Amino acid sequence: MNQQKFETGYAAYQTGNWASAASLLADAKAPGEINGRIDHLRGNALMKLGRYDDAAQAYGEALLDRSYGLEGALGTNRGRALLAAGRVPEAAEALRRATEDPQYSTPYKAYMALGSACRALGDVRGAGIAYRNAAIDESNPDPSTSLRKLGACFMDLGRPSDAVESFRTALDFSNDFSSQSAIYCDLALAYVAANRMSEAVDAFGHATADGTVLSPEAQAAYDAARNAVAARSGNRVSETDDLLAAAGYGDFADPLDPTGETTGNLMPSPEDTGFFSVSEQEIVENDRRVRRGGGCRRFFVTLLVILLLLAAACGVAYYLGFGWPTQENVAQSLFEAKAEGRDVSQYLSSSLEEEPKQHIVSLVPPNATAVSVSGVTRSMSSSDVVVTATLDAGASKRFNIHMVRDGIGWKVDSVNEEYASTDGATAADATSQTQQPAPAEQTPAEQAPTEQPAPADQAPAEQAPAEQAPAEQAPAPEANDDANVSGGEVAVN
Repeated sequence: MNQQKFETGYAAYQTGNWASAASLLADAKAPGEINGRIDHLRGNALMKLGRYDDAAQAYGEALLDRSYGLEGALGTNRGRALLAAGRVPEAAEALRRATEDPQYSTPYKAYMALGSACRALGDVRGAGIAYRNAAIDESNPDPSTSLRKLGACFMDLGRPSDAVESFRTALDFSNDFSSQSAIYCDLALAYVAANRMSEAVDAFGHATADGTVLSPEAQAAYDAARNAVAARSGNRVSETDDLLAAAGYGDFADPLDPTGETTGNLMPSPEDTGFFSVSEQEIVENDRRVRRGGGCRRFFVTLLVILLLLAAACGVAYYLGFGWPTQENVAQSLFEAKAEGRDVSQYLSSSLEEEPKQHIVSLVPPNATAVSVSGVTRSMSSSDVVVTATLDAGASKRFNIHMVRDGIGWKVDSVNEEYASTDGATAADATSQTQQPAPAEQTPAEQAPTEQPAPADQAPAEQAPAEQAPAEQAPAPEANDDANVSGGEVAVN
């Protein structure tokens, strides 16, 4: 490898000079040399230039470097490049192989691109399976997009009831209010297809509440749903008829036809109803029974509403990362148990193997006299807690504790330790983790203005072997997900 050309090419890459970066990085390789880092960066630069065939070739050459690894990330990038180049069958095959990499920490990216490839091939069922796998991937920060695309697949398959459930779940996971109107519109169309017109009208109302203008097709469906609801509610000829129906008199006689000769309905006589034979005392007793029954019904309805509200509150708290015991309680209990000589395994994740467990135990000081929590970062499935432990000698240590969800509570999954000196300066001391560090996120190709590549002493893309020389390591953002081109960049469909 020509080190000077590599450094010059990497500098061009950092400044967004993609043409120079692609040329210089290509010249940095000796003839016949295999170098995953160089080809990964070169493929990213070529994607930025819209040279998708050349980018796919560069990613393919990077995959030949078995010591570089990152088969999942490189396979996803190559699949996206092939998809953008219109080589859809090759793209689908590359993306399927990418999903099979057990070390790939963000497989949802490959599944999303695979869903697009399957749709392009007309394989709607395969696309739905890919979008479903992307939605259930815990590393996916936006499952609502995957669920919305899954719902579209159900609609194409003629399964509107399943589409309704997908869109409703997408709303549960959507935090972007600007996208909720579009999801409500999709949900309303699914309701119309399922002949659930009242719910369709309600969903269309949510979709247009912020002033969103529906497409002509959606507006036609909205009008049809409202007309259907109006027709159903127009069976009664007056408000009096509606009140009688609500009271239980759904099929009553015509006062102008008491014998029922015309309508077929007989008007009951006083002898048939027994009304005039009821005593005043019986009327009073009956009224008391009705009042008692109404009071019981109101009580149970109120209780049901309270229970539903509590369940909803618990669900929201769970989604926001709250639980019991809390992250703070687990962290403090871990240190207290170690200081008191008790077993700490009850506070550790059950998925940990014995060696990581013992390493965590060895990091927790046995002589902590006080423990304070200075910060908690919460999410539904994982949390990070910053803890400062005061030792009996007066010194202090700071710990970053990563936790995973365990039922409604939390368990410790890894511990990062830092020493804190008396003047406030900190120095990294030791780290305990249960798995390889998550690779640096690959910046999609359409996000060039916000891309912040790592310094030259870090490996590109999502994971870099530690043994590589600093000058050879550079971040390699992943290419974008779909094939449309806008302003020289790849835009997501």
